[in-house]
Amino acid sequence: MQALVSDNSMGVTPPLIEVGLVVAAQGLRGELRVLPSSDFAERFLKPGPRWLQTADEPPRTVELLRGRCLSRKGLYGIRLKGIATRNQAEALVRYRLLADGSTRPALAAGEFHLLDLEGLEVRLDPAGPALGTVVDLLHGGNDLLEIRLRHGGQSVLVPFVEAIVPQVHVAEGWILLCPPTGLLPITAQPTPADAIGSPHQPES
Repeated sequence: MQALVSDNSMGVTPPLIEVGLVVAAQGLRGELRVLPSSDFAERFLKPGPRWLQTADEPPRTVELLRGRCLSRKGLYGIRLKGIATRNQAEALVRYRLLADGSTRPALAAGEFHLLDLEGLEVRLDPAGPALGTVVDLLHGGNDLLEIRLRHGGQSVLVPFVEAIVPQVHVAEGWILLCPPTGLLPITAQPTPADAIGSPHQPES
């Protein structure tokens, strides 16, 4: 597979983000089926450099020649330079497809990049203390924010919809959460001491 070249030989590697997973070969001529983890079609359709990686090796550079949407399957078909047979394609199944994270597709109103959401404080009140921190965004029927709670250190999954996350302030570093009853454990609620920043002191 001469198309797969370790990034160590290519100089400086840009920041990489995962955009999909190779799940199968498509046809007999080296096309790959990719399950997307990105909402941006250009990650799979626009020719140019991409990277492939498995858990036990560094990213390897590949060149995306072209891509297409596989109707009604929720998948993309992509062609990579140097991958011309089904056997070559099958050897890449379970590889993660990565893209240059420094080149970001344009966003529509109300859309956000995962890299912008990770690390944001989560608040129940704009002027209140931090409930926790956003650590991941999971794709599915609805996108889910994974939030690591400040109290107890456990993680909870919260639907990333406007009714529950009505405000996202990337520049200020926080989001507002309006959870329905039962979404968060009782132990996650900030204590009165958190709200004022220090414990109450008894009167002398």
